[in-house]
Amino acid sequence: MFRLASILFSMIATTCAGIFVIAALTMGYDTLYPILVAAAAGLVVALPVTWVVTKKIAEQR
Repeated sequence: MFRLASILFSMIATTCAGIFVIAALTMGYDTLYPILVAAAAGLVVALPVTWVVTKKIAEQR
């Protein structure tokens, strides 16, 4: 299950971080610090999302 979670995390974290960075840029925060904060927030959000998606996939087996 850890292997599945790590594969999913690599995709989900990239997507969430990208969404958060684009949202920050859209709101006008175009300096380094807000972009890094947005990317870090995306990574933090990706952890529970990955856990839920992994559990749902594992239940279907």
